Amino acid sequence: MRSALLLVALASLLAGCSGDDATSTPTPAEPEEVRSGPAEELRARAAVLGVLPGEATSEANPVTDAKIALGRALYFDKRLSKADDVACASCHVLTEGGDDGKPTSSGHEGQVGGRNAPTVLNAGLHLAQFWDGRAADLEAQAKGPVLNPIEMAMPDEAAVVAKLQGIEGYGPLFAAAFPDAEDAVTYDHMAMAIGAFERRLMTPGPLDAFLNGDDAALSDAEQAGLAVFLDVGCASCHSGPAIGGGSYQKLGLVKPYETADLGRFDVTGDEAHKHVFKVPSLRNIALTDPYFHDGSVATLADAIRLMATHQLGKELADAEVASIEAFLKALDGTLDEAYVTPPALP
Repeated sequence: MRSALLLVALASLLAGCSGDDATSTPTPAEPEEVRSGPAEELRARAAVLGVLPGEATSEANPVTDAKIALGRALYFDKRLSKADDVACASCHVLTEGGDDGKPTSSGHEGQVGGRNAPTVLNAGLHLAQFWDGRAADLEAQAKGPVLNPIEMAMPDEAAVVAKLQGIEGYGPLFAAAFPDAEDAVTYDHMAMAIGAFERRLMTPGPLDAFLNGDDAALSDAEQAGLAVFLDVGCASCHSGPAIGGGSYQKLGLVKPYETADLGRFDVTGDEAHKHVFKVPSLRNIALTDPYFHDGSVATLADAIRLMATHQLGKELADAEVASIEAFLKALDGTLDEAYVTPPALP
């Protein structure tokens, strides 16, 4: 049984200062504590991973409270699908790691897709969306499933807009979210609102506290696993605040891996992109089994072993696999319970 994310309120630290009057004498600053030791050395090495921000910002789609309120409603609303039975939240369950725990998801009339549903948590930090990177950002991604005949199966954008216009209560929400628009209820605005909501689906956890200086945030076993993770070379692809999501790699880079999925080639047509996929994020990875683009790998230990073999050309000992797994399980993060609670729909 899959573990649920521990839901707690995200806290933000606000630091303030008050100015002295013109006649006061400034108090000399105390010298900063000099930190040293194994934990500090490991922290310096792990800086390549990075601390999660509170939001994945977008100049093209600034996040506002009104957009979030609209986007949250749309995210949970099954009426965006042809049969009123599939929502974004159906395949991306926020309290279960941001995916659905299935090898591949089922959609309209029980049809099954060909790829594993990636987590939506922290996804705004990725260089692109979907396994093949065919959507540039969260807003572009939000447009795809609604019109996909296997997923939500709406016939076209006009049908979606007409449906939204026919639901009493959505008009004011769209108007509040896009106050300068002459016509607020549009397909683009639907996607922008969902994207705005998703941009704050950040899940900070023990690693962030450790990187911020708390030696006790990771146990000795988890710190040892982090060291093995770095030593083996996992961070060569799984780096940045999302610990992945920032690059594309061929599946079977060193040792061939059997897959019929052509990956990014389907988007670009470039022969060099055959079997190339976006590197997944490892945040909350213990909650998002099964693994790989097709959901064919059942356990985290198997995924670690296969990645080492096929991407790095290394055969890991059982103890190394277990150590890395201990660290990866410490990447489970927290969500603001109120933020991800389904709202009363219009």
